[in-house]
Amino acid sequence: MLGVIFVLNLIQSYTTPLIFDEAYYWHYAQNLSWGYFDHPPFVALMVKLGGLVFEGELGVRFVSCILSAAMMIVLWLCIDDERKKNYEVHFFVLVFSMALLNAYGFFTLPDTPLLFFTALFLYVYKRFLEHGTWLWSLALGLTMAGLMYSKYHAALVIFFVLFSNLKLTLNKYAWGAVLIALACYVPHFIWLFDNDFVTIKYHLFDRPNDPYSFTKYTLGYFVNLIALFGLTFPWVYWSLFKTKNTDKFTKALLFLTYGIIIFFFVSSFNRRIQTQWIIVITIPLILLVFRQIMAHNSIRKWIFRTGIANGILILYLRVGLVYESISPIYYETHGNKEWVAQIKSEIGDMPVVFENSYRNAPMYQFYAHVPTYSLNNLMYRRNQYSIDDSESKVQHQKILYISRRPSNADLEFPKGDGKMYYGQFIDDFESFRKLETLIEEPVSLNFEQNQTFKVYNPYNEPIDLSKLKFNIAYLTPYKDVKDRMAIKATPLEKNISSLPAKDTVSFSFKFPKPKMSDPTYFRIGISENGLIHGINGVNTKFE
Repeated sequence: MLGVIFVLNLIQSYTTPLIFDEAYYWHYAQNLSWGYFDHPPFVALMVKLGGLVFEGELGVRFVSCILSAAMMIVLWLCIDDERKKNYEVHFFVLVFSMALLNAYGFFTLPDTPLLFFTALFLYVYKRFLEHGTWLWSLALGLTMAGLMYSKYHAALVIFFVLFSNLKLTLNKYAWGAVLIALACYVPHFIWLFDNDFVTIKYHLFDRPNDPYSFTKYTLGYFVNLIALFGLTFPWVYWSLFKTKNTDKFTKALLFLTYGIIIFFFVSSFNRRIQTQWIIVITIPLILLVFRQIMAHNSIRKWIFRTGIANGILILYLRVGLVYESISPIYYETHGNKEWVAQIKSEIGDMPVVFENSYRNAPMYQFYAHVPTYSLNNLMYRRNQYSIDDSESKVQHQKILYISRRPSNADLEFPKGDGKMYYGQFIDDFESFRKLETLIEEPVSLNFEQNQTFKVYNPYNEPIDLSKLKFNIAYLTPYKDVKDRMAIKATPLEKNISSLPAKDTVSFSFKFPKPKMSDPTYFRIGISENGLIHGINGVNTKFE
């Protein structure tokens, strides 16, 4: 059955257009690095390696298909019970019945290697418990490094498994594994340092949020726990509740499962929990549920029946990813290739700049094979396009600027999801989105007092100040932009007309009065050549 699933995933990979996140990670892979704005680098390496073997969508997804098959093999090896051979079909029905686990069998996302390395980590940990040697210490350290290079959520996997066995704090082989993992992770630490910890700052401090909603956050979290397993969920969680802590490995499985569930339950009081954040619990639960399948006839029957029903529904949805006509919903695999072809038929090989879309920019580049760029403004968020060299590839060229705003539009491009996009030709595009505005804290909201900030020019050329305008964005406690107001910024140094290359210039300004009451944060942005102000500074909290 493993071969059948693997071939099915290959066919699906070849026939299914990319989803937006895959296009974004394909963009990562065009310049391999030890880190990226949103994630560690393993997903980019997967795309790069697959592209060496195949072109197009299959190249993006080929390694995902391999890792998915390998994950199932590793899980099977984790089961030492001799009875398992009698229930091979039940094992694959159980695995195939999990919708997200199914999707990550061919989609290339950071969760794909996370799931594989979680399974491998549990297998290696099991052998480490049986054979505490330097060889297994090395394997454990390398596996932990693989986890952390996949996704930052991997830290929870490592923590809860090791926390289940506190005696490891006295084990020299365990400490050896930790040191090996840290040594392997040094290149990523260096990348974070060189990039001012941009990834950590974004995930911990700059992500917008919403006021707490029980329905959206906590209740939504419980819905996600059910959605992970579909119709099999009652018997999956029954198996979890019935599992007794009989040995260290079982204890690790229980700690990992309950730890993830409790951690994100608490987190649900602060933010909306995405389903993929809890996907790792499927790995230990497969092992725990399969034990119950082997031991209890009633569980075996119900898991098999509901698992088959889940599998049939999943297969239907998988076909719908390719053929929009039979899909119950409009999904992001639908219509993008046609949309790209429509635009390219109008403009040929002209570069395209998308306003506020790290999703459309790489999707267009993947299918049109021309340079693209996402110009992020103050109403959006920073992303990989904020830190890589994509901006330089469209400078001083004639480009088509695509946004959702109809003003000054030369072309219109409707999309299959019902959204309308508008294109404007710019003969000589010039942007300076890497300019940084810096302000010293603490800052009080005083409308009469002169304030100062600095602008750092990271470019190799000076920038004429006449091309720049400044504004203030006032933000809510949840980091949503509510007011945007122009400011007059005056250089402190007289007779200065440009920003010197690789240098800093200080400016004075006064806070304008916002329409909103009691803004919590502010940010200073820069508009160049009449473009909408960018995200040039960090969210600074008023004292």
